Order: sequence, then C-alpha cells, then structure tokens
Amino acid sequence: MAEQGILYLIPVPISGAPATQSIPDYNFSIVRGLKKFITENNKEARKFLKQFGYPKLEDAEMLELNVHSREGDLSPFLKFIQGSEPVGLMSDAGCPGIADPGAEVIQLAHRHGIHVVPLVGPSSIVLSIMASGFNGQNFAFIGYLPIDKPIRQKRLKELEHLAVKQRQAQFFIETPYRNEALFEHLLQSLSPATLLFVGRDVLGDKQLLQSKSIREWKLGKAPELQKLPTVFGIFTS
Repeated sequence: MAEQGILYLIPVPISGAPATQSIPDYNFSIVRGLKKFITENNKEARKFLKQFGYPKLEDAEMLELNVHSREGDLSPFLKFIQGSEPVGLMSDAGCPGIADPGAEVIQLAHRHGIHVVPLVGPSSIVLSIMASGFNGQNFAFIGYLPIDKPIRQKRLKELEHLAVKQRQAQFFIETPYRNEALFEHLLQSLSPATLLFVGRDVLGDKQLLQSKSIREWKLGKAPELQKLPTVFGIFTS
C-alpha cells in the first residue's frame, strides 16, 4: 500500500515542568503547523498546545483516545489520520505510546502505510531507567503490578528472580494515591540486598531519584510518595 499521511508522536511536559525545560525547539515548530490532533484528553491537550504557543486553539481539530477506547472503535481514528493532512498524537504526560493508549493508533498507522514520526521529549520511565544505575542493556517495564496483595507478592518474587538470574532490571508504576502502600509492600516482600529505585515527580519540584537496598530504605525515613507520579525499579548488585 502506498504511503500516505504523517503521524507525529508529540511528547508533552511531565510533572508540571515548563515545555521549554524538556521539549526541543524543533517540536514547537512542528506542533504549531498542525491542525489535527489525537489526544488522551482534549482539555489537557489544549493546555499543552498553549505552552507550545499554538496560534489559534479554536482551529485545532481534536479526536480523543483514552483507555476506554476499544479495538473495534478505531475506524474513526483511521479516517482521521489518512490523507495528506499530518496529525499529531499527544499523551496526557510524556511520550505517546509509552504507558498510554496511543500505541493502538500507532499500530493502525503502520498497517495503513502512514509515516510515523516520533519527536524527542521527556519520559519519566526512560529518565528513571537512566537515573537508576541499573542494567541499561537488559531491563523491562512492567506497567502496573496486580492490586491483590497475595498475587502482587507472587509477581514481585517473579520479578526479583528475573533480576537475580537474568540480570534484568524491572521497572513499574502505580496509581499515585497507592504509591506509599506499594512502597511499604516492596520493603516487606523483597530481599534485604535487593536494590530499589524510586523516581518521584521526575523533572518536577519534588523530584527524588534514589537507588538503595531494601535494607537501607528500611533504616531511613520513608519518602513522601502519596499522589506524586513515581516510577519504581528493582535490581540486584
């Protein structure tokens, strides 16, 4: 099938950081030239477009894609991205396609010969992997752990086993209001020598990037994590 259209993957600021802190100038010029956007949340997207200096917000045509969108509902998105008019895909935070529902639209673009262009920008997950000091050649992002405690504990033991046997660093996230409960569960479930990384409010005013063993975390004061976006990682030295 002949190539048609362009889908720009547009990173947006994270943790309330201004766009100029983490978004290249090149992105600003691309965004200002677009008229069509697929967003995770239209209200949030308009806020980011304002930061990009978008000339006329009322002229921006938006189609919302979120976790409630299903595979069978993607036909409107295909029609939206086909043709000569380029389209921008935006997440609520960070990079589209990483821990957000944008991947479905990106797959759709590939299947229909639409040129996918990722732009440079911030990702709390990638920045946390960089800052952790863990194995940057063998790592996995797990997403969310199970909520049920026995199942979650079993899953943590599996991840710890992978960290030990395969030297594979394991990274995951949690809903912000459950961060502190997860942190306590990590201290209770993991071996004392296992390394735990906490990446809190990456690029934000309350940023914390710290790797310590479970034993060392237990000796100090627990970090404030409630309602703050946080990336967790485990590894073994």
